[in-house]
Amino acid sequence: MGWQVQEAKQRFSEVLRAVRDDGPQTITRHGEEVAVVIDIAEYRRLTTPARNLTELLLGPPYFDDDVVCVMADIETARKKDFPRDIDLGIGE
Repeated sequence: MGWQVQEAKQRFSEVLRAVRDDGPQTITRHGEEVAVVIDIAEYRRLTTPARNLTELLLGPPYFDDDVVCVMADIETARKKDFPRDIDLGIGE
């Protein structure tokens, strides 16, 4: 539903009730849309910043103890692995 500025000012309580019951309400001035009144929960949802890359990488999924043990075993095995000699064909 749309409200003219003067009407919205005079019937502000009704505008708020309409927001709660019917959703966002558009305010117009001289027939042109100039504002929207929305529920505070919707406003917070729209203005909550997206997670940044650091939060995303540090966030879930978290590893349980079994996965951590397997990963530790793999890392231990890798540390015991010796580098191999590679013939690059240099110096011949």
